[in-house]
Amino acid sequence: MVSSTSAVLPRRPLTITPASVIIVCVAALVSIGLAVLFSASSPIKGGPYYSYLYKQLIFLALAIGAAWVVALADIEQLRRFAWIAAAISLVTLVLVLIPQIGVSVKGSRRWLNLGFTRLQVSEFAKLALVFSLAHYLALNQSKLHDFYRGFVIPSAWTGLFALLVLAEPDFGTAFLIGTIGMILLFLAGARLKFLLPSIGVALLGFVVLVLHNPVRLRRITSFMDIEANRGDGAYQLWQAILAFAAGGVDGVGLGQGRQQNSFLPEAHTDFIFAIMGEEMGLIFTLTTVALFVTIFVAGLMHVRRAPNLFQFLLVTGCLLLICLQAIVNLGVVTGMLPTKGMSLPFISAGGSNLLLMGLLVGIIINTQRTWERPKPLVRKRSLTEVIG
Repeated sequence: MVSSTSAVLPRRPLTITPASVIIVCVAALVSIGLAVLFSASSPIKGGPYYSYLYKQLIFLALAIGAAWVVALADIEQLRRFAWIAAAISLVTLVLVLIPQIGVSVKGSRRWLNLGFTRLQVSEFAKLALVFSLAHYLALNQSKLHDFYRGFVIPSAWTGLFALLVLAEPDFGTAFLIGTIGMILLFLAGARLKFLLPSIGVALLGFVVLVLHNPVRLRRITSFMDIEANRGDGAYQLWQAILAFAAGGVDGVGLGQGRQQNSFLPEAHTDFIFAIMGEEMGLIFTLTTVALFVTIFVAGLMHVRRAPNLFQFLLVTGCLLLICLQAIVNLGVVTGMLPTKGMSLPFISAGGSNLLLMGLLVGIIINTQRTWERPKPLVRKRSLTEVIG
């Protein structure tokens, strides 16, 4: 019998951390994505029903496994392999450009055929760049004001990744890589007098490339007058707008949408947000946007607790990879940006992007676990122990 006077151990209060908020938001986005993908992939012709949903579930399991492994790893120990991971990514980016090795889809070489699936190597190159760039900037923290060590080398390193992705060609991902690289350089402490002119030159070069690429140029001109080009260059965007209009506030109901029946190309990938708008309505689309905003705000609160520059830049890069990609996708589907194929994180069908997102979330979970770990107590030595 336990005495009534016995001490009761105090319960540890439940604390809500920014990283845990991110995990909850990611789980909600994945759930919404599976529901929409269930509908968007059902009428696909030439294959079994829900084939994309089955593949997504398989890659979701792999992504959860990857997140679990990364969450338990020692981030500081993994820094030793930063250059190896970057070198492997660069090799794969070169391999996809070789006709006998890289798989070409709609004029772009972005995939390696592994037999059982195709791997989009540029997805993992984004993380390899962030990982290696954060490692380099942290190692040279005291030399970031130097023109050569603090600007030329990291800028050239970022440009190498961006150029290889641009050669596929994948203009959107190349632009995303360059943007994230410059943001990390700025946050690390590189001088603006070096960054601003280089950003201007890079943007000018990007514009010149777009003007000399008929496909990309047509997307820009179609975007300028969507209704006039609704049967040609702006067909996807026009169908997406019709989907949002048909959905209204409440949506027409899951599985009852019209656009998924071969009217809207890439309904299960790049334009899945339009299917969500049609079938689930304004409430769910705004909820999705709110979830991504919450991830960004919680991420900003989380990185403030970083113990060193490397982990600060690494987690910031992971946050940017999630949120900037979401901004581009949502901007394209809603007609705020020119048409560019880019997945909506955690929602669009696509194994490579889902695996990447799993790795990014794993890094966030890892930092939540390690940053909260209490520091070991150091017993003060007495004077007699010091003397001997």
